[in-house]
Amino acid sequence: MQEIYGYELCRWKLVLVTVGVICSGGFLLLLLYWMPQWRVKATCKKTTLKDCEVVLLRTTDEFKIWFCAKVRVMPSLGASPLQNLDPIVHKVPNGHTVHFCESAAEENKNYLKKYLPTPWVENISSTIRYFTHHSVKYFWNDSAQSFDVVRGLDDSTFCSSIHNEHSRGLTKEMRDYRKMFFGINEIAVKVPSIFKLLIKEVLNPFYIFQLFSVILWITDEYHYYALAIVIMSVLSIVSSLYTVRKQYVMLHDMVAAHSIVRVSVCRRNQEIEEILSTNLVPGDIMLIPSNGTIMPCDAVLLSGTCIVNESMLTGESVPVTKINLPNPSEYPKATGDEIYSPEAHKRHTLFCGTSVIQTRFYTGELVKALVVRTGFNTAKGQLVRSILYPKPTDFKLYRDAYWFLLSLVVVAGIGFIYTIVNSILNEVPAHTIVIESLDIITITVPPALPAAMTAGIVYAQRRLKKIGIFCISPQRINICGQLNLVCFDKTGTLTEDGLDLWGIQRVENARFLLPEERACSESLLKSEFIACMATCHSLTKIEGELSGDPLDLKMFEAIGWILEEATEEETALHNRIMPTVVRPSKQLFPESKQATDQEMELFELSTTYEIGIVRQFPFSSVLQRMCVIARILGEKRMDAYMKGAPEVIASLCKQETVPVDFESVLEEYTKQGFRVIALAHRKLESKLTWHKVQTINRDAIESNMDFMGLIIMQNKLKQETPTVLEDLHKANIRTVMVTGDNMLTAISVARDCGMILPQDKVIIAEALPPKDGQAARINWHYADTLTRCTSSSPAINSEDIPVKLVHESLEDLQMTKYHFAMNGKSFAVILEHFQDLVPKLVLHGTVFARMAPDQKTQLVEALQNVDYYVGMCGDGANDCGALKRAHGGISLSELEASVASPFTSRTPSISCVPKLIREGRAALITSFCVFKFMALYSIIQYISVTLLYSILSNLGDHQFLFIDLAIILVVVFTMSLNPAWKELVARRPPSGLISGPLLCSVLSQIIICLVFQTVGFLWVKQQPWFERWTPESDACNILDATNISSAHSGNETLDDEHNIKNYENTTLFFISSFQYLIVAIVFSKGKPFRQPCYKNFLFVTSVVVLYVFLFFIMLHPSELIDTSFELVCVPYEWRLRILIIVIVNAIVSVLMENVLLDMILWKVVFNRDKQGEYRLTIPQPPQVKNRTENISSVICVCFCSYFTCL
Repeated sequence: MQEIYGYELCRWKLVLVTVGVICSGGFLLLLLYWMPQWRVKATCKKTTLKDCEVVLLRTTDEFKIWFCAKVRVMPSLGASPLQNLDPIVHKVPNGHTVHFCESAAEENKNYLKKYLPTPWVENISSTIRYFTHHSVKYFWNDSAQSFDVVRGLDDSTFCSSIHNEHSRGLTKEMRDYRKMFFGINEIAVKVPSIFKLLIKEVLNPFYIFQLFSVILWITDEYHYYALAIVIMSVLSIVSSLYTVRKQYVMLHDMVAAHSIVRVSVCRRNQEIEEILSTNLVPGDIMLIPSNGTIMPCDAVLLSGTCIVNESMLTGESVPVTKINLPNPSEYPKATGDEIYSPEAHKRHTLFCGTSVIQTRFYTGELVKALVVRTGFNTAKGQLVRSILYPKPTDFKLYRDAYWFLLSLVVVAGIGFIYTIVNSILNEVPAHTIVIESLDIITITVPPALPAAMTAGIVYAQRRLKKIGIFCISPQRINICGQLNLVCFDKTGTLTEDGLDLWGIQRVENARFLLPEERACSESLLKSEFIACMATCHSLTKIEGELSGDPLDLKMFEAIGWILEEATEEETALHNRIMPTVVRPSKQLFPESKQATDQEMELFELSTTYEIGIVRQFPFSSVLQRMCVIARILGEKRMDAYMKGAPEVIASLCKQETVPVDFESVLEEYTKQGFRVIALAHRKLESKLTWHKVQTINRDAIESNMDFMGLIIMQNKLKQETPTVLEDLHKANIRTVMVTGDNMLTAISVARDCGMILPQDKVIIAEALPPKDGQAARINWHYADTLTRCTSSSPAINSEDIPVKLVHESLEDLQMTKYHFAMNGKSFAVILEHFQDLVPKLVLHGTVFARMAPDQKTQLVEALQNVDYYVGMCGDGANDCGALKRAHGGISLSELEASVASPFTSRTPSISCVPKLIREGRAALITSFCVFKFMALYSIIQYISVTLLYSILSNLGDHQFLFIDLAIILVVVFTMSLNPAWKELVARRPPSGLISGPLLCSVLSQIIICLVFQTVGFLWVKQQPWFERWTPESDACNILDATNISSAHSGNETLDDEHNIKNYENTTLFFISSFQYLIVAIVFSKGKPFRQPCYKNFLFVTSVVVLYVFLFFIMLHPSELIDTSFELVCVPYEWRLRILIIVIVNAIVSVLMENVLLDMILWKVVFNRDKQGEYRLTIPQPPQVKNRTENISSVICVCFCSYFTCL
């Protein structure tokens, strides 16, 4: 949802903005580039949407992001793409149309000639206004007085209308007219040029600030550090450009593959025309070739059947049989016509990007499909849009970082004003005032901060790469350190692909027999149980290989039978689709070592016992069963075989055939995590002929069945799945299953892998949409007692269950025994009709089955809305949207999903999840350490410079260079090298900078540094030898006259116009240099999220070398070094006193951080968090008030501390 406002260009505002841009040196233009709402309001005036030239859009979510788009005008013959053109066409030759303004006609004539015949172009009667936003066109709807998305035939089109009106196809003129609205049928992912990406990257506010800083430093002749910043910025920009362009290229290649194909369409005059798929529009009749194709659009099947691989959408690499959409007008007993919907009628819909493997059809008929959606409106187009334009990921660290930087900017502003006032009072030249006042800004807001923050992430990215996890969005690594919930896909992620047959348990005389491991025994060969397993499935042969649902495949392979499908020649001969035939293989018959004639008899027997599948009622997730009508060769009567959910099958059987211990036996299997399928059989009446069977209602067949027994299937988990989930649970990280598979399998796997404990209850939420005047409602069932309840009497007759579970007993640990489970349809109904229940359901929802790709994304968003940091682990293209939307998406496939996913694991195992979280936690703590260190670096240098400005002095260029390059950059890039801790702990690192412990840590160190620098600055002035330093000063009492004279002569030649050489400068340089190293050690935290800093060899080496160097130049001065750093000679006693100041500073800093904060305040805060850790599993929706109060209180604290610094 988006708010929309209309604007039109205002000339006098444009003139003012132009003048402002020139006067500001282009800065105003940058500001308007960063803020689109300011740009529109500054150059346009508000008007109605009907007359606007520019629209301003704002999202209605918590981010409130602004977009602007230009409104364009398109001449058109009509107002709607689906309207009938015949009346308009008849008016053109008779000259009854009214010409619009000549200028508009001339402007768009060339555009229209591409689509419409010349007579039409000359007689256009209207124009249509539209704009494009996120690859979707919005056209002006005059009746609704708003801009609407142009919809295809998937909106308000009845099924009868599809057959009676739209099945004739389009004329070329109608196709061209519709193409004006729908555009080219292409999901175009344009790869931006390197130049465009470069401009976009360089215009980032921080790079602009770096450019300003570099120019200032060069003006001040501070070349070396400026060069270092330029090099780091260039490397950062190149790296970012490479990553972004690589993602665009990967996505473009994925989408472009098979996106443009040649297709055959049937025109209204029955002419077959071959065109490019880019020319398809809704309403075209597309012919599906017998050898299959990649669908270039969404289309509804009008005739024939198709076998389709929909793994791109569902993640289940199982071929699905698509049948033609029934025509309601051909069924007099039909309850009524219904509106076509691709989701509701997905069994009849071929989706864009899916692969049609083969087709089946009656002789003389073509397999036809009506195009209903094209381009970005298709299912694949919506998936690509979710990748191209994801909702921004909100992360507290980055929000707090902006607030912190804003605080630093305020401090810089105070220093800026102080410097100007102080310099004017001391009559400093104007040029120097400008340089020094601007320099205080670059000191307070360090330009090297982005590079410093990136270092830890880059190192974490390298460590991830070593363990086979590749990252295309490095900023997400930090966010992964906060994950407290992970959504897992099931098939191929938690489990191996497919199911295994564990055994069967037959029923005879209403009693269960003992379980049998093998179903292909000689005694069962001609039994009804085996006949049901052989026929009741949706298998088909593709290029000679059996293909279909894994459950059906395993069941059929277990009996060792052979499936044969009719050839096209046989179908043509009988003028109908011939039945599929199944028969046992010769190896299943008793082996014989007798004569050849006996072997021949067995061969004849095997060929005579075969079963033809006359009609199939496909599996329905709503009905939870499938049924077939079959006929054994030579038998007069047909048989009905049914399989499905045991409780459903038992309810449709004669009660005298169902064992009395049915429920207890079923419960025993389900508790062990098995997938149980029940079988039933019925002998049909002899009066049922082949033709009657083809039209009979399935309800007439699926009743009064005989219960035959159970098939027990095992969905094997991957070996590492239970261990990984246990580790996550120990770390207080919640796990959720979101899958395209069915509910029963999902719940079974969830119990088997430990996601749902054996003693926990599972409540199924079945939401029903409004129907026949009844409001939408939710039925609640216990999953393990479903057999004892019916639809009219649910197991739990209350819609207030979520309220009771979440609100009344928040502190009751027993409530964790409950898990909600629901399918995609129920989830959609709840989102639409029960918005208030969504937060409560997702807090305890553990299993989400039959979820469509967009529903997976919606689930991730719903979890994020209740303050979860959500990880998503999947392996299919259907997971792309959720992988992109989650805080941390991990793809176990290197195919389509890896394009959208920030992380891709080379090993298809969920063991990568805890590894990623550990590295994320280490990177997050590293970011905190670096940010705190860089903040202290800025403030320490700010204190030094501010104190020196008070005596019209400053740090020297080489002093700045030594601090910025030798200390800061070396320390920053080595302190980030600590690897992750070896295991996941039960607590998470803080999520933001604005938290009690972190702020206390930073503020306490600021105060300590301020105190000790001030002590040094004031104490040196109290020394008996102190005087205003001049080249003749001799505080060191040098007795050698020669040295004195040489020193004097040398000093006199030096021009110290900036007053760098003085005792205060030398004192503050030594104290501040040690302070940088002290806070680096204090902030370099290890356990429990990172390895201890003493294991970081480079960091330890760097700090030791710097300490030795500083001690050396302080205690054993060298004339060369002193001259280079512009230090003055001070008495040795004062050097020892500086050493005492440094040692006391170090002791106080370490005690403050490691004793007072870590052992007292930090533990108090974390203990409070740990008490609330249970609440993390049932968090409340975010409270905006609390967040605002936190930010405002922190800013107040920051300001107070910074004023103290001054």
